[in-house]
Amino acid sequence: MVVLGASFDAPAANRAFREKFDFPFDLLSDVDRAVSIAYGVAEDASQPRAKRISYLIDPQGVIQKVYPEVKPAEHIAEVLNDLG
Repeated sequence: MVVLGASFDAPAANRAFREKFDFPFDLLSDVDRAVSIAYGVAEDASQPRAKRISYLIDPQGVIQKVYPEVKPAEHIAEVLNDLG
């Protein structure tokens, strides 16, 4: 399974955020917003911040679960429970 979290922030900022909340997965640095637009995380390239949405994607690339409102401090436990 893959967990995709996107941010418009640079890779270094995403790394610091991931470490702060001890996420065991990477966050996509989508500075041009192309992936975020494709997944509905951004309406267009002018949006200043990504919506906090995560997707659980299986090895075949099929979305298994959408997390439409992510709270960073609680999200990792929710994802790990779903992977359980």
